[in-house]
Parts: sequence; structure tokens; C-alpha cells
Amino acid sequence: MSGLTHLDEHGAARMVDVGAKPESQRRAVAEGRIRMSGQALAALWDGTGPKGDALATARIAGIMAAKKTGELIPLCHPLALDAVTVAFERESDAIRVTATTSCTGRTGVEMEAMTAASVALLTLYDMGKAVDRAMTIEGVRLIEKLGGKSGHWRAEP
Repeated sequence: MSGLTHLDEHGAARMVDVGAKPESQRRAVAEGRIRMSGQALAALWDGTGPKGDALATARIAGIMAAKKTGELIPLCHPLALDAVTVAFERESDAIRVTATTSCTGRTGVEMEAMTAASVALLTLYDMGKAVDRAMTIEGVRLIEKLGGKSGHWRAEP
């Protein structure tokens, strides 16, 4: 049909059969950022916002989300993740989130990394909305993928 892996020969949605694929080490890194006012940035970064330690809460939310990706994205395989990390970097008007996921499996962990980054960003919004409702989430993307048949891929800077 279209060459899309999640469509069968009739165009119907399907879950890809990965049973015959060999297991390999897989890793993915995704990022995104949330822009905000200086007041909100200080409150979220310092943990002085009305809802408490935003970074710790967002880190846990991102990890939990990565583990549930197979339940959230209809055709994703549920994966036994080996590790998930969620890191934060303060920028002049934003917080950048970087999520890294890994597993030994038959399919990649890209969706898990992007889900972790997205939910961590949404959690930061929730934790800071009392200070700044105009925060903007942007640039959620895969930046690196390793493992599997296609090998190593890295996004252009």
C-alpha cells in the first residue's frame, strides 16, 4: 500500500509483528522545552512554586509515562524498559527536558523517550500555571536513536 509499517495490504491499522526480529540493545534520546516568564522559571527551577518541587515531580511523571507508552499510543508494543532518565537544563527563558530510554528488545524505544519528554513538559506546565499560564511547550523531537536494523541515527543540530 503506502510502505507504512502500521498498515496492512488493505490499508487497515495493524500492530507490527516483531516476533522474528533479534533482540538488541536499544536507546533513544528525545528533548523539548517549555518557555516561560522569568518569575515562573525561577519558581520552577528553585522549587519555590505553589505546588512544590516541580523538577522532581516532572522527572517522576516522565519516567512513569515512558513505562506506560504502550498503553497510550495505540500500536506501540509494551516494552520492558531497562532504564529511563529525565534531565533538565535551565535556559534564559525556558527549561529544556531531555529524556533517555533504553531496553534490550525487538523494537525501538523512540516513542517512550518522546512520551517521557512530553509528559515531563506537561507536568512543568501544570506545576507552574499558577504563576504563568502563557508558558509554551515546543520542539519535542527525537534527537538520537541507537540499535536495531537501522543502527545509529542522530538529528541535525
